[in-house]
Amino acid sequence: MTPLTSPAPRSAATHPASAPAFAVISGAQVQQALDGREKQIVELVEATYRLHGAGDSVNPPSYFLRFPDRPTARIIALPASIGGPAHVDGLKWISSFPANVAAGLPRASAVLILNDHDTGYPFACLESSIISATRTAASAALAADWLSRGRPRPTRIGFFGTGLIARYIHTFLAGTGWAFDTIGVHDVSADSATGFCGHLRQAGTAGQITVHDSAEKLIRSSDLVVFATIAGKPHVTDPAWFAHHPLVLHVSLRDLAPEILLGSANIVDDIEHCLKADTSPHLAEQLTGHRAFLDGTLDDVMTGRVTPPADRTVIFSPFGLGVLDLAVGKYVYDEVARSGHLHLVDDFFHDLRRYG
Repeated sequence: MTPLTSPAPRSAATHPASAPAFAVISGAQVQQALDGREKQIVELVEATYRLHGAGDSVNPPSYFLRFPDRPTARIIALPASIGGPAHVDGLKWISSFPANVAAGLPRASAVLILNDHDTGYPFACLESSIISATRTAASAALAADWLSRGRPRPTRIGFFGTGLIARYIHTFLAGTGWAFDTIGVHDVSADSATGFCGHLRQAGTAGQITVHDSAEKLIRSSDLVVFATIAGKPHVTDPAWFAHHPLVLHVSLRDLAPEILLGSANIVDDIEHCLKADTSPHLAEQLTGHRAFLDGTLDDVMTGRVTPPADRTVIFSPFGLGVLDLAVGKYVYDEVARSGHLHLVDDFFHDLRRYG
């Protein structure tokens, strides 16, 4: 691979008659491009939600590759296209292998392919587990801000699930001005809970940190609840635990029984995407035969079409949109190119002549 010493063209379409350049961007480069830029990325994610809400995107259904011999594992393809400043197409290919955790490996791994808008040629491959975690956390922080504007700002947060996504969500909340008097932690793995507490202390968290031995204690003692588990089906079933009407970031999508959603106000990122793959909203739709329990999308909230109630539990269930990965990935690509450290693969495309 050859390092690029000056910023690359925005896309291969700049010189459509020549062989397009193809870059590989490592996880270390992705991390460097995103580190400490929580506010900018949340603003980018907000702008992308608005573009998607305005119809300036293509975000078809995700495709789930499952394996009969590995029922807990899956690989998901998220194709997408986005207009606006990014003006790029692409695909995220992300695997979820929960058994990795026992072997000391992260559960998820991913790559993101960026395609030129005009020629369709791929021009970059980026390590994308960091991009995926970043856009997920930025989406959660954005939702926490918008959905709490009509109620007292939460000062007690609870994390149910303490892996990589929980860590990123905490980072993005802290990086966008959130501070909490108390931080509750609960995980089925005591080691994970301990490790997350260590992360919180290392990050300089000022609030009191408490590890709860039950989900009920965590939820009842939190005004803002973050679900970031690997649950495949609902395991929180008692609506009474939510009697204090917290704001819930249901990031892992499958933790809550339909009855809890039916007693709450429900905001999603995209209705069609969220009502599939046995997510909790999908189960609620199957149970009731309708979608009336959904109040709207986050874009509806941001544009004022929907006002979240202050006197009910509000649940944000984001399926995760490929357009967000594209926007963050293109941001990373532009930052790495601007720094002069874009690594090009020489002669990646071969035999570009139409006729011999």
